[in-house]
Amino acid sequence: MKPKHKRLLMISGVLGCFGLAAFLVMSALEDNIVFFFSPSEIYTKVKDPQKLVRLGGLVEKGSLKREGTKVHFIVSDGSAKLPVIYEGILPDLFREGQGVVSLGYLKKDHFEAQDVLAKHDENYMPPEVVDALKKTGRWQDAE
Repeated sequence: MKPKHKRLLMISGVLGCFGLAAFLVMSALEDNIVFFFSPSEIYTKVKDPQKLVRLGGLVEKGSLKREGTKVHFIVSDGSAKLPVIYEGILPDLFREGQGVVSLGYLKKDHFEAQDVLAKHDENYMPPEVVDALKKTGRWQDAE
C-alpha cells in the first residue's frame, strides 16, 4: 500500500470516528432537550404526555386563582388559551398580563407545571415568547 493511500485511509477512519461520536452525543442529548411551545401549537406538536415541555405566553388578566399552595391561571398567545395548574410558590415578578414560561407536562385539558418562570424586568421576554406573539400579531414593539 502506498503512503498516499495509508494517509487517506487514516483520515477517513478519523472522520468516521468523529462522525460516530457526534451521532452518539446527539442521540444522548435528544432525550434531555426541552422544547418551547405556545398554547396554539402545543397540542399539535406534543404527542407524548410523559414528555417534559416548556409552555410560554402571557398570563391572561383575571385568570389567576389561588387555592392554598395550588395556583390556577391561563396562558395565552393571542389565538389560543391553555389552563395551567401549578403547586408551589410563584416568582415575585409573576403577574397577570406578563410573560411566563412554565416547565411541565401536557394533560388532556390543562398543563401541569412543575416550575414557573416570570420575566425578570420590564423589557425582557424570552425570544421564543416574542416569536410566538409576533406570529399571532399580538406583539407590540417598544417605542
